[in-house]
Amino acid sequence: MNRTATVERTTRETRVRITLDLDGSGHSSIQTGVGFFDHLLTSLAHHALFDLEIATTGDLVVDDHHTLEDTAITLGQALTSALGDRVGITRFGDAAVPMDEALARCALDLGGRAYARIDLPLRQPMIGNCSTQNIPHALEAFAHNAGMSVHLEAGGINDHHIAEAAFKALARSLRLAVAVDPRRQGTPSTKGSL
Repeated sequence: MNRTATVERTTRETRVRITLDLDGSGHSSIQTGVGFFDHLLTSLAHHALFDLEIATTGDLVVDDHHTLEDTAITLGQALTSALGDRVGITRFGDAAVPMDEALARCALDLGGRAYARIDLPLRQPMIGNCSTQNIPHALEAFAHNAGMSVHLEAGGINDHHIAEAAFKALARSLRLAVAVDPRRQGTPSTKGSL
């Protein structure tokens, strides 16, 4: 089973190219121009065991909004493409991940219906050159373009820890949800289709 995808997105604001392998080893090469976002996506790939290559060129002279949003849109589209008809997948995943004083919890459904409830109490306006208000927005864009229902919350004191724990919890949940269930003989829905 070849569960890979390469997706490109070009707008007047950004140019994004993503290659995703759902059955990888966690290898990544990520360059968005936003260091902390690269760090979060590297953590996502590592803990989901996805092989992930991302090359984004964005209008960072304006700010990081379009770069994060369009990268997340494209990543969601790549996940959708790599999953194909979603036959045989586990579909659901959940995880709790601590990172020092921070704790993140994630539960998700890859059933094709998009919904995102993101609760990250980030206090500072920036982490490095990454606007903290754009982190939940990027997660929402990812969920909507992946056909994923996700509930993701985290608490703590340190913004870096809160955001990183959230991406790790998302990664661990995705790792479970995309896994092929050897006992499943068809679509993971009583309806017979997703």
